[in-house]
Amino acid sequence: MSTLNLQAGQTAVITGAGSGFGLELARLGAKKGLNLVLTDVQQDALDAAVAELSATGVKVVALRGDVSRAEDIQALADICMERFGAPHIVINNAGVAHGGLIWEHTQRDWEWVIGVNLFGVIHGMRIFTPLMLAAARKDPSYQGHMVNVASMAGLLNSPNMGAYNVSKHAVVSLSETLYQDLALVTEQVHASVLCPYFVPTGIHLSHRNRPADMRSEGKPTPSQMIAQAMSTKAVTSGKVTATDTAELVYKAIESGQFYIYTHPQALGMVQTRLEDVVQGRNPTDPFAGKPEIGLQLRQALREAMEKQG
Repeated sequence: MSTLNLQAGQTAVITGAGSGFGLELARLGAKKGLNLVLTDVQQDALDAAVAELSATGVKVVALRGDVSRAEDIQALADICMERFGAPHIVINNAGVAHGGLIWEHTQRDWEWVIGVNLFGVIHGMRIFTPLMLAAARKDPSYQGHMVNVASMAGLLNSPNMGAYNVSKHAVVSLSETLYQDLALVTEQVHASVLCPYFVPTGIHLSHRNRPADMRSEGKPTPSQMIAQAMSTKAVTSGKVTATDTAELVYKAIESGQFYIYTHPQALGMVQTRLEDVVQGRNPTDPFAGKPEIGLQLRQALREAMEKQG
């Protein structure tokens, strides 16, 4: 098992570093003395993060970017190599959430969610992994680690969250394959996948970063508004913090742990889903443990559809 001994002066690349998990990962990285290479789509949030982290005395370089654009991730890699050389840690964190009945997602909804959540990770993996492998070939003491941020939604399929589920399942698959492929060619570069449940990060406010060409679209559908309300309530009431999650991530990097869970108690639902798959039975009601939530969602959606005619 490949592990990374974290030391001051090593370099970490973090996407979505202006808020949520990304900012807390950067803060904890600064405490560990890491050089930081940061990107975020929000310039003001990125500027604030850079000002805060630079004041701690660590070296910080930042570049505003949209992770769904390969050229933006390439530019981030270029500036990382120019300033610090190959990174030791790459955390593909940037993500957005979008809910609603799956057939009500527009093509642009799909393109946005898949673009950020999946292609953001694909670009980070595709561009940075060769740099890390090259560093490993040149230096037998080099150790690298890539962390891809998925979600418990990558292991479950909660209703009314279709595009998000699809994107996060893909990230889990990508990460598991990356882990196996790396094991074929090196002992020096490792991978992990983070599957958080409900953690207050601001992801429920993803609509603030919708592309400009989507802001002129019509009002959200009733199912999308219901999903937004339920997501906001669930995320903001989470007891595990983004700071707690950042600590889990760095511990996993140092120990070589692949799956990182913020709420291991939720794995019972994952086990039920996998048993459904293995036994060939129809999917279990996801609200079996909390039927009142399922009843509330069903009633809200059916009333909304009746009003629509």
